[in-house]
Amino acid sequence: METGAKPKDLQLAPDVVRRILLDNPELLTGDAELLAELGLKVQPANVVEFTPAALARVHEAHKRESKARKYLEATARANFAAQAQTHGAVVDLLDSRNHADLARRVDDLAQLRFGLAGGLIALEGPERTPAGWRVLAEGQIDQVIGHQQVARMGFQPVALPLFGERAGQIRSMAMVRLAIWEPARTGLLAFGSADPKGFTEDMGAELVAFLARVVERTAERWPVL
Repeated sequence: METGAKPKDLQLAPDVVRRILLDNPELLTGDAELLAELGLKVQPANVVEFTPAALARVHEAHKRESKARKYLEATARANFAAQAQTHGAVVDLLDSRNHADLARRVDDLAQLRFGLAGGLIALEGPERTPAGWRVLAEGQIDQVIGHQQVARMGFQPVALPLFGERAGQIRSMAMVRLAIWEPARTGLLAFGSADPKGFTEDMGAELVAFLARVVERTAERWPVL
């Protein structure tokens, strides 16, 4: 070897390190600085024990794992409950006897099944509007949910009049367009919540859109007389 040359860094496999420590335990037990770095300490009987700091780290990791597990379990339960309520809501809607009964059932399921302030069906004029449905001027749905938008989640002040005497309770809405009959007339299925976080802009509208399709198919059973 040339004078001044440095040996290459040794790369030790984990099993080699383990064998060295087993053969020479004092390399670990006698190095207070290394033990402190690892969060360990040596008892009088040469038993290596976790220090409070190490135990605290283990405890915090367990708490994080437990919190994450509880969140996943709660989310799964909520999804299952929402799915079950949706299936029940579909059955309720399909049992409607006429347009007025359909509108009543939409409001009932909003309050009784989903704990909302109310639900409604609206239809743009100028043609006849079924009993129990809200009457909208032509183009009003574009103002309520946005031009060419299919759905809107969150709070929309211009939609408050749709909820009539309950408008003062509404803090967030979920609204989806309807296209009913042939030629199609433009309608709206809307749900209102008293909770500002009941419906937010970052929420998906899949559930409400699914109920909107059920309302469309059910409403098409009867003509608008």
